Amino acid sequence: MTMRYIRKKQCQVMLQKRMKSGGHGMKKTWLKRAILSMMVCGSAFGIIPGVQAANVRILPVDNAKFLAGAKFDFDVEVSQAKNLKNVDITINNQPADKFFGKDLKATNLDNGVISYRVNNVDFPKAGSYTVQASATDDTGCNVSNARYTVVQEKAQKQAKNVILFVGDGMSLQAREMARIISKGMTNGKYNDLLAMEKMPHNCLITTSGYDSLTTDSANSASAYATGHKSVVNAMGVYEDSTKDPFDDPCVENISEIVKRSRGMSVGIITQAESTDATPAAMVGHTRRRANQDYLASEYLEDYHRPDVIMGGGSSRYIPQSESGSKRHDNQNVIQEFKDKGYTFVTTSKEMMAAPSNKPLLGLFKPGTMNVYIDREMLKNPEVLGKYTDQPNLVNMTKKSLDILSQNPKGFFAMIEGASIDKQLHAMDWQRATYDTIEFDKAIEYAQKWNKEHGDNTLIIVVADHAHGASITGTYHERDGKKGLAAVRTYADSIFPTFKDANHDGFPDNPDPDVTLAIQYANHPAYYENFHFQQKPTMPTITEKVTKQEAQQIGDKTEYHQVSTVVAKANPARHHDGDPVELVPANIPDTIGDECHAADDVPLNAEGPGSEYFNGVMDNTEVFFGIMRALGIDATKTVK
Repeated sequence: MTMRYIRKKQCQVMLQKRMKSGGHGMKKTWLKRAILSMMVCGSAFGIIPGVQAANVRILPVDNAKFLAGAKFDFDVEVSQAKNLKNVDITINNQPADKFFGKDLKATNLDNGVISYRVNNVDFPKAGSYTVQASATDDTGCNVSNARYTVVQEKAQKQAKNVILFVGDGMSLQAREMARIISKGMTNGKYNDLLAMEKMPHNCLITTSGYDSLTTDSANSASAYATGHKSVVNAMGVYEDSTKDPFDDPCVENISEIVKRSRGMSVGIITQAESTDATPAAMVGHTRRRANQDYLASEYLEDYHRPDVIMGGGSSRYIPQSESGSKRHDNQNVIQEFKDKGYTFVTTSKEMMAAPSNKPLLGLFKPGTMNVYIDREMLKNPEVLGKYTDQPNLVNMTKKSLDILSQNPKGFFAMIEGASIDKQLHAMDWQRATYDTIEFDKAIEYAQKWNKEHGDNTLIIVVADHAHGASITGTYHERDGKKGLAAVRTYADSIFPTFKDANHDGFPDNPDPDVTLAIQYANHPAYYENFHFQQKPTMPTITEKVTKQEAQQIGDKTEYHQVSTVVAKANPARHHDGDPVELVPANIPDTIGDECHAADDVPLNAEGPGSEYFNGVMDNTEVFFGIMRALGIDATKTVK
């Protein structure tokens, strides 16, 4: 049986269903279109054998899941049509415009694609829905189908608040590194576990997007924020066929839903730029995460504006005319936040002194904030510059909860340990690990806060994706061996000698004589070095390329801002006195740092609704677990 015969039968079956529904009030115009389409399909298949009919793509994609009442944009794209004659779109055998109560707008995108779109619609009731879209042209008739599931669930005991802790890039191995050096071991048994690991409910989360096996932070965080998958570098949208990164079909995100349906407060706390992928995915809608000045401006919109924003990235908020700005216009976003009643702070001291009865914008550095080791331990002025009073994540968590808890309707907060990911990209496991410990301390504080404030908060800890880092064993030079020869495996892997004299959970010295031997699965060419780097040092040296080359690279990598290609491994990564050991790249040489893995990531949860998380779950289920715990009715809109 040929595919052409199958398509023909699909069109005929679909149209027969449509004709039958005409006896139940179907408009005569739709009946005429159905008959015409059937006639055209039948004749075309007999006249032009072996020619591909027009391509039909439905957005949202097949197998998508929706919260009843959550808003989304619906789009059907028809491409490669030869003299397009008819397009029919139904939902559960009902014409799409009648189903949604809105007309679908047909738009020629001037790239060989015609879009049939309607914005801001929803499925008001739980159930199963099937979209069928057919396109008929001179070559025949083609049919596409999309099957959707719509849910409306409520936990038996509902949560008032939700705190979503995202350890960016925090794989299972990253957690283990933190547990080993923070808690220590006695005769092979851990002296304690991390706070996140003591939570009563857990599961494994799969991380892929709908375009690729291995994803990035924008796409994966967007799954948590919307319940929908997207593509690499995108957030809150389904990718369409236009070049415009701001016109893709949107899906309502968690900040918008909880504000619209219940009037809850929203907090976005990170150590990255506050417009970076993970924080922005909780609020924004764009296909290109690199458009951070746009995302800063979008934070201002009433329907999803966070009540607390904290992190780095002040350069995205100040006008282009000011020194250090990374904007492409002269909008003063900071001033506009002030005009809306926000307290604006730039240091830890100012943050802690800020009133709890006003919304807060805290921007503590032009770019990403410094990591724990550099900020709290080494305090090297060459690394910190003038930004010597950046807050730690525990105090950022404390201040945000003080403000957000003022709302009697509850709050949603996303708190990110951002540099776990960024330091693993840089193949600096020590800095990543100390930041993982700091992240765990913030979780511990939130747990204590919850117990003291009604025990009605769902706390979730998860990574957005994994990194391919592994603990091979330990490393030491006690017997004179150096480099790879000093990696100790099996019985030779004696326990590391990290010490924590003040018992604060942070080892006093990140470079003891016996340390962990960490190796990477997805890496550029680099000089092997198992010692701690006193200053952050990237594994590669890069060179400038043309704008066209940069755009081509940027479209394929996590960091859309990429403007360089790898020239060579960075000699500064070599440790003096050790053998020179150049490790060949196992990824393309256009990628200058360690890259993400497709590994599953662990999730831990406690509080009302946490029982939802068990087994192996898709990343989109984090959103539905949150909605279930809160008992959100997205069909409602509060004033």
